[in-house]
Amino acid sequence: MQNAHEAYSKTAKLASKPRQLEASLLLKAASQLQDIHDSWPGDRDALHAVLTYNQRLWTVFVGAVAEDDSPLPQEIRDNVASLGVFIFKHTLEIQQDPAPEKLLALININKEIATGLRANTSAH
Repeated sequence: MQNAHEAYSKTAKLASKPRQLEASLLLKAASQLQDIHDSWPGDRDALHAVLTYNQRLWTVFVGAVAEDDSPLPQEIRDNVASLGVFIFKHTLEIQQDPAPEKLLALININKEIATGLRANTSAH
């Protein structure tokens, strides 16, 4: 997990617009989850891979907001952390009892957060 966080941090620093990068990664995960949803029942290995990717992505986000030097307001940090906890629990539930409709919550959260990140980027 630490390597993922370090890689994310380095990439974010190099990217001209880190929020744009975050939005793109969230949309990539949402698209992959949507593909699994639309092709249900599909390959369980593909489902596992997509869930793992999404979970790692959220692990990085939660880790970033938990850092003492995070520039985000505390309320946003708390909200991201709460969403992360939901994502982790919901992912575990899907892994234990897979169903296509359970993917919709993850898809919608990723899309909504990406939309918010893009809106914030265009406002600056």
